[in-house]
Amino acid sequence: MPSSVATPGSRARDSRGVRRAGPARAGRIRWDRVARLALLGVMAVLLYLYISAGAAILSTWRAAGSDRAQVRALTDQYDSLRAQRAALGRSNTVIEEARRLGMLRPGEQAFVVTGLPDN
Repeated sequence: MPSSVATPGSRARDSRGVRRAGPARAGRIRWDRVARLALLGVMAVLLYLYISAGAAILSTWRAAGSDRAQVRALTDQYDSLRAQRAALGRSNTVIEEARRLGMLRPGEQAFVVTGLPDN
């Protein structure tokens, strides 16, 4: 016949054989709950790592887009400057630019016409 008196090292059971809550169970660690909390902690850390990596990828993607736009603008400017350099390398362009600025060749005489009606 099982005794219902709990001794310091034993677990107390009632008359049906079911464990009773008492001083023997009070200091016991619930490892299943500890494991759940540890698993939740690990999952939270992994979630943080995934989110921070995703944010870094997103910011890198945006920076790459703006860098591509800047490279496109600089390439267009480079092409324009090359065309301008090629145009300035021709002798006719230099002469036309000098005439536009009002320069004359040696021996030429400039005439200024005034009193023309406005268009």
